[in-house]
Amino acid sequence: MNPLLNVDVALKNILADMKTLEAETVSLPDSYDRVLAEDIVSPIDLPPFDNSAMDGYALRYEDSAGASPPMPATLAVTMDIMAGGAPDGRLEAGQAARIMTGAPIPKGASAVIPVEDTDDDWSKGENSPLPAEVRLFKRLTRGENIRLAGENIKTGETILTAGTVIGAAEIGMIAGIGRPRVAVIRQPKVVILSSGDELVDIYDELGPGKIRDTNGYTLAGLIRDAGGLPIRLPIAKDSLASIRALYRRALDINPDLIISTAGVSVGAADLVRVVMDELGEIDFWRINMRPGKPLAYGTICGVPFFGLPGNPVSTMVTFEVLVRPALAKIAGRSVAQRTIKATITDDIRSDGRRTYARVTVRREGDCFVARSTGIQSSGALMSMVLADGLAIIPEDQTLVPAGGELEVLLLRGIE
Repeated sequence: MNPLLNVDVALKNILADMKTLEAETVSLPDSYDRVLAEDIVSPIDLPPFDNSAMDGYALRYEDSAGASPPMPATLAVTMDIMAGGAPDGRLEAGQAARIMTGAPIPKGASAVIPVEDTDDDWSKGENSPLPAEVRLFKRLTRGENIRLAGENIKTGETILTAGTVIGAAEIGMIAGIGRPRVAVIRQPKVVILSSGDELVDIYDELGPGKIRDTNGYTLAGLIRDAGGLPIRLPIAKDSLASIRALYRRALDINPDLIISTAGVSVGAADLVRVVMDELGEIDFWRINMRPGKPLAYGTICGVPFFGLPGNPVSTMVTFEVLVRPALAKIAGRSVAQRTIKATITDDIRSDGRRTYARVTVRREGDCFVARSTGIQSSGALMSMVLADGLAIIPEDQTLVPAGGELEVLLLRGIE
């Protein structure tokens, strides 16, 4: 019997513990990339009135019957309607109104002819003198080049539903109906903890035996990309007092999630584990995955906690596989992972654990092709810099020959 925990079981258990955060109300500009916590219902029609889709002339479509370049129709110009204006007259048979794009359609008009299909070159735009008459070189149909009121959105229509991630188009729609503020899921505050006498920050000198705290910065980027608010705390020394103070400082922030790296491998004599046991209910898992076998998961004073492996690649892979879906659920986002099927160009080997191999991905015709980034060491962070995705080798499969097909967990968009 394999003593290692199945990846899917681990993820299922984690997601079962995660609860979506409460809503907060923010200004519309601040809602970008946030998750809607309410349905948005339009109180108005969009457009709010019939308006012109072109710069040209509004007219009764019947007056263009038979119009062509050899035999133009001639109409008297009786109005000049600018965008933002409000025409108060009515077009009668044989009349036309010069009109700008977006301007209201006057009463009596049933079509708009583009200026290029008339004898008005409109070379000075809206500053051109209003002609007494205009000649038409094209026959129109009813409603041509007119955007009708409510054509896009009708009063009472739900334009966006709760759970939608707000992008630029969504902000435009909400602005169009006059909503200055919206309810969104609160962004999760995620505290990142690092400890170890060997670690130094990027601002400190790299002395003998010291290494940079890359994981803290990497996790901050991953958390921000997943919709969270990362909070990095100073590096704690390898003393029980320093680590205990670090964890208590983390709890004082009232975070929604705490993530630390290193000190979670089985058998490690690590002070971090002592503090974890003092403050929380932590399980130390050995997961059937590579890289990233050791993982600590549980709660610290009720706050969900992940203790990730210390190697940089292991940190990133376990985040993508286990933490990102958990953070997505907290933030009200979809927990579905972005995967594709791809053909492998080179032999890829595994030790029998579910392996996440770093690969580049390109499209060839209707298919995707994946190629190894090279060295797959769990300390080789450059392999993640180069990778478009993680090719997933199933459990108990030690070789995937070139030409085989694997599922790839995408790390970025593929053109």
